[in-house]
Amino acid sequence: MTDLHIRYGTEVTDALRDGHPVVALESTIVSHGLPRPDNLRVARQIEQAVREAGAVPATIGMVAGELVVGLDDPRLTRLATVDGVAKLSVRDLAVAAATGADGATTVAATSAVAAAAGIGVFATGGLGGVHREAAQSFDESADLVTLARTPITVVCAGVKSILDVGATLERLETLGVGVIGYRTRRFPGFYLTDGGFDLDWSVDSPEQVADVLAAREQHGVHHGGLIVANPLPADEQLDPELHDRTLADGLARLERDGVTGKAVTPYLLAHFHSATEGASLAVNVRIILRNAELAARIAVAAAARRAGA
Repeated sequence: MTDLHIRYGTEVTDALRDGHPVVALESTIVSHGLPRPDNLRVARQIEQAVREAGAVPATIGMVAGELVVGLDDPRLTRLATVDGVAKLSVRDLAVAAATGADGATTVAATSAVAAAAGIGVFATGGLGGVHREAAQSFDESADLVTLARTPITVVCAGVKSILDVGATLERLETLGVGVIGYRTRRFPGFYLTDGGFDLDWSVDSPEQVADVLAAREQHGVHHGGLIVANPLPADEQLDPELHDRTLADGLARLERDGVTGKAVTPYLLAHFHSATEGASLAVNVRIILRNAELAARIAVAAAARRAGA
């Protein structure tokens, strides 16, 4: 499966052709979310978690201006190790392609490309959302609007706890993006098991998620994405007191240093990594590995349901 605009990895091409389960994975976590050399090792572990759960991983990124669905190991290594890899949201894809850039796709870009490629399930760590003080800055992640118009199921640990979680949930409701908890009625807070807000819906198995996806198709009235919120077990979360202290200090530093816009999230995540002496990074890795496994199980259940139908 190759066209003039997107290159597909061989494994992904075969899986899509044969109706086998595929899980999309972002590359921003590889290029910008994790420090070297851990980033490449973890990227390979994420793909392996998908494979072990029965699905084909499709890590998405751009190499020398070519958008790739299913990066092979040399391309994945390039995005993990070279300098100057651009962070690509949906609006950046065309410019980056035309200029021959190397780029790592965000949640928004990965969702859009995966849906265009016919991949229905995507695993990430935490979503972007409404930033604190957004009433003054109007700072809101493109993830939200993209999910409102992209038919994809995103498995995540809620939104990053450095954001305004309540406002993000309100925006998701306004935008018509469905949110269901996986074995929980509380919205997770990325590093934290409980983000502080209730959810209306919960499911207990990948098969139930597949049933939800099938019902959406049968009704034909959905227009956007579905979020499956998968919290960390309480004994695997970042210590809540450490989290709150680190966040308060990070927000103060943010204001002191005048950091705004898309630089806010990487700034705060780097502060968490430093201030917690790597504990937040370990939690981040646990999050994405658990989400990759669950996304694969959902993709397997959905493929089995389609085959049965």
